[in-house]
Amino acid sequence: MTSLVEVRDLKVEATTDSGRRVEIIKGVSFEIAEGEIVALIGESGSGKTTIALTLLGYTRAGCRIIGGSVHIDGHNMASLPETERVKIRGSAVAYVPQSAAAAFNPAQRIMDQVIEITRIHELMPRAQAEAKAVELFRALSLPSPETIGARYPHQVSGGQLQRLSAAMALIGDPKLVIFDEPTTALDVTTQIEVLRAFKAVMRQSRMAGVYVSHDLAVVAQIADRIVVLKGGEIQEIGSTTQILSAPKHPYTRELLAAFSPPDRLAAQAATAEDATSRPVLELKAVSAGYGKPRADGTPLLLAVDKVSFRLERGRNLGIIGESGCGKSTLARTIAGIIPPSSGAIYFDGRQMAPLARDRSPDELRRLQIAFQSADTALNPAKSIEEILGRPLEFYHGLRGSARDARIDRLLDLVHLPRALKHRLPGELSGGQKQRVNLARALAAEPELVLCDEITSALDTVVAAAIIELLKDLQRELGLSYVFISHDLTTVQSICDEVAVMYRGSKVEQLPAAEVGSAAGHPYSRLLMSSVPKLDPTWLDRLERDPELVATFTKR
Repeated sequence: MTSLVEVRDLKVEATTDSGRRVEIIKGVSFEIAEGEIVALIGESGSGKTTIALTLLGYTRAGCRIIGGSVHIDGHNMASLPETERVKIRGSAVAYVPQSAAAAFNPAQRIMDQVIEITRIHELMPRAQAEAKAVELFRALSLPSPETIGARYPHQVSGGQLQRLSAAMALIGDPKLVIFDEPTTALDVTTQIEVLRAFKAVMRQSRMAGVYVSHDLAVVAQIADRIVVLKGGEIQEIGSTTQILSAPKHPYTRELLAAFSPPDRLAAQAATAEDATSRPVLELKAVSAGYGKPRADGTPLLLAVDKVSFRLERGRNLGIIGESGCGKSTLARTIAGIIPPSSGAIYFDGRQMAPLARDRSPDELRRLQIAFQSADTALNPAKSIEEILGRPLEFYHGLRGSARDARIDRLLDLVHLPRALKHRLPGELSGGQKQRVNLARALAAEPELVLCDEITSALDTVVAAAIIELLKDLQRELGLSYVFISHDLTTVQSICDEVAVMYRGSKVEQLPAAEVGSAAGHPYSRLLMSSVPKLDPTWLDRLERDPELVATFTKR
């Protein structure tokens, strides 16, 4: 096979806020053959996205290529003038981003954006481009391929938009496509459809690909070879089968170990001793939604429909389901951010006011929420010390040396160096920011923490560390968790029971080990059957009940 991509001794430098120059990619070399898909894996900060972007001849602000070469089909993207690189982007090499929503202009129709590259490079007439786009929509298993292009981005689902971003990249017939974590934010059933569509189109077109991901199970389904990265250096390169079955480097083995879920039974044993019959949280037929209420008091868009459950003190409840099933709305309703349109929420046996502003300071203190995105949850203009200090002052009246000592203790609790308190959130890694997010919730000394997708944006190693941290905090502080996620494996690793939601309703609640069992709800079985395995043949062999897929999935 001929090498389409040749990366030789690539070095990339970054300039810090203080003006110091740091080498972040340290002499990386690898090749990609025509028609081959190579995955770049590693934890956050390993350099995988930085390397992928150099294949476009691009580096982020503050970074620059300082050495080596990046040849794509004979063109050195590291040294070409920008005017020449522009001609190659979209035609020889194309890019599929992690966030398809950010890649589309909300004010333009989908078809105009998908075919734009053909106009820029004058590849074909508009009529031919539109016909080719429809062919791609069909190949990517998009619904109504003849008419979906007439819609605006907000009128299609997240999974559909991700496939449309792939169509945008593929329409120029590139020789190399870069996939930058394109399924990270998708729920498992949608992810399966997107992966199958990507794999089918790549095989049919014989295009080469670079797949950037921290999800080894996803990588196993689509990659021919894997490049393992850490700290800007290659630790190991091998075939997908070899890397997954017989890894040679200790770091690769660490990544594989982190993918395996922690022992759920150990978590249950730790919490079962403290469990009592009195629930710390109970919901009775809670409904909630968005929009101006109708005449009967129900919201215009009902997102949560008559959900009931009870959570005993010292135990954990997982809430799972596809995107749009209402699980995050339910968390915000419990927290008092969104008022329920009907039903009641009881905390420690007492009914709480619908809105947080009407709850007592003690109720607010005892029930905290940790949001999915620490980037938006933490004020970027405030230091970590100020972020953690505010709840200490609000709930406990701590100031001065007492406040400072408690901040140090909080940082110790979440395993962060005390010196970090002087930094801004933007100076921390994703895992560090999520730990600060947790520390702020713990500052109130709560009894229950609502964890809303807190590991979804984290790499495998960091996510595993956060789960272990949650278990340690539970043992030390006697906490209870409501853990909301579309990561079914993670939920099973920490939760005693799991509630499954579908289109706003709770379809069942079972012990964690029994979710997806033959005796359970059909939708739960579909969810569990859609969780990727560390087996390169899993996706090709996957056979889901077509009746279940037709009933419970939306393309």
